[in-house]
Amino acid sequence: MPLIAVLPGDGIGPEVTSQARRVLEALDLGLQFEEAPVGGAAYLVAGRPLPPDTLALAKRANAVLFGAIGDPRFEALERQLRPEAALLGLRRELGLFANLRPATLFPGLEDASPLKPEVVANLDIVIVRELTGDVYFGEKGRRTNVEGSARAST
Repeated sequence: MPLIAVLPGDGIGPEVTSQARRVLEALDLGLQFEEAPVGGAAYLVAGRPLPPDTLALAKRANAVLFGAIGDPRFEALERQLRPEAALLGLRRELGLFANLRPATLFPGLEDASPLKPEVVANLDIVIVRELTGDVYFGEKGRRTNVEGSARAST
C-alpha cells in the first residue's frame, strides 16, 4: 500500500492538506497516510522545523503532501530554526531538483492581468524552477576584489 507523508505545516497548510487528503481518500486508491509536524508547528513541539522523525517519514514515504510553512512569530529565530529551514532541509535530504509551477489563464480573466490581454490570452505554461543549487545551497561568502570593492557571493 503506497504511503503518503502528510506534512501540514503552518497557517493555511493544515486546512489545505486535510482537504487534499479528503479528495485522495474519496478516490479510493488504496493509499495509506501518516502525518508529521513540519515548520513552525514542528518547532513548537520538537524545537526544530524539521524533526528527525518527520524527515524519516518523508524518506520512507512514496510521496509527500506538503502544506505551507512560515509564521511571523518565528521571524526572530536563528535562520536554521525558522520554519522555512524545513523546506530547504527536505529539498536537500530528498534530492528534490525541480519545482513545477503551472500557470493557466482562464477565458474572461485577460483584463485582470497587468500584461496586455493579447499577450496572456490562452496562457498555458509550466515554469520549471531549479531548487538545489546557487542561492539555496551554494557557498555563500564575502570577498574583496583587487580594486578593494566588497563582493558578496551565493
